[in-house]
Amino acid sequence: MSLLSVANLDASYGKGLVLNNVSIEVPKGKIVTVLGSNGAGKTTLLNVICGQLRGLSGSIVFDGEDISKIKQHEAAIKGMAVSPEGRKLFAEMTVYENLRMGGFVLPNYSKVRSQAAVVMELFPRIKERLNQRVSTMSGGEQQMVAIGRALMMEPKLLILDEPTLGLAPKLIVEIGKIIKNISDAGVSVLLVEQNAQLALRLADYGYVLETGVVRLEGPASDLLSNDEVRKVYLGA
Repeated sequence: MSLLSVANLDASYGKGLVLNNVSIEVPKGKIVTVLGSNGAGKTTLLNVICGQLRGLSGSIVFDGEDISKIKQHEAAIKGMAVSPEGRKLFAEMTVYENLRMGGFVLPNYSKVRSQAAVVMELFPRIKERLNQRVSTMSGGEQQMVAIGRALMMEPKLLILDEPTLGLAPKLIVEIGKIIKNISDAGVSVLLVEQNAQLALRLADYGYVLETGVVRLEGPASDLLSNDEVRKVYLGA
């Protein structure tokens, strides 16, 4: 059963059509990845899904409800959390203060503390740095805080936009393991990631966007062995 169903979505910035008749599905408890070159429309797709940008036409159904016209904070309340490209943390605040900001949808401080404990179990490295200012942390540690902040919302769906961008190979592997652990805990994941090799090894299903159109889709293992995907995205 699909947690998220996007059907026949069109979207634009100004007069230019950025997404053209895009349809994707994210089943409950699965990892779905969206691949594509810069300018393919990946981030625009995420922005429309989470309510940051209004689509021109099409439908977005989340957990059985049409959310095509709701705003981003309303999508968050319904169980959709975003860890954006570039992290967008509160740099001069501590790790714990950033986590608390992510818990704004939770009913009380007791729940914030209990969810923070869950997040810290996933991220032992940031557990040791709760009182450290984010601006003094490495890029990999900041990315962990960004994902942790999104998880503070207790999401049904976690949207990750380029979570390994700019990270060292060792940290990329670590972030990949964390994403898999999040999925194993029952959270659905929609992943946009330039590292196609990592994304397809993590994901259950994948889509390839090209100039705003879904050109390929299928089980991630099939895309990983697809000659076109290997040539364009995997360097093979």
